[in-house]
Parts: sequence; structure tokens; C-alpha cells
Amino acid sequence: MTAIISKSKRTQKAKAGSKYTQMNPHLGRRIICPHCGNEWNFYQIAEEVKLTTRYIQNADGSFTPLNDDSRILGEVKLYCGECQADLSEFHNRFLEMLF
Repeated sequence: MTAIISKSKRTQKAKAGSKYTQMNPHLGRRIICPHCGNEWNFYQIAEEVKLTTRYIQNADGSFTPLNDDSRILGEVKLYCGECQADLSEFHNRFLEMLF
């Protein structure tokens, strides 16, 4: 399978095994799903997550959350939001681009 890397108005084919990223001087390297071409919608799933929420009890007996703390104990995977393909090979790039 090959990916298309665009540079300004020219396009070039990348060699098989490339990281399926698109080069654009204004957008940087974009992750593109090699299965469906999606480049906008992605999601990640974290396995074995420990979520701790601290609460305070109010005078009327109800509870108000104070803060949440989460710890990921398992694997985290990245998926295409369109075709649900496993894109975990791009997860490090995804993490680099979280702001």
C-alpha cells in the first residue's frame, strides 16, 4: 500500500511502509488512515483505567465532585474515526501533536 505525500501543488507517492503522513507547510505532517483516507476523525481507547473521583457531601445529602484522577494501567490504542481501523502505529505521532 502506498501513501500520497503532497508538497505544495505537486504530489509524490511514498514508498510502501511509510508512515502515511501528509506533508503540508501550513499543516505539518498529518496522519491519514491508509484504509479509508480519513485525516480528520480519530479516537483512542485506553485499557485497564483506574479512575478515582473525590466527592464532598453537601448538607442536603447530595454529593459534589471535587476532582478526578485517572491512571492508565493497560495499553492505549489509536483508531480511525471513520472506518475504525487500528492506527496504533501512529500513536506516538498523535501524542507529539496534542496541545
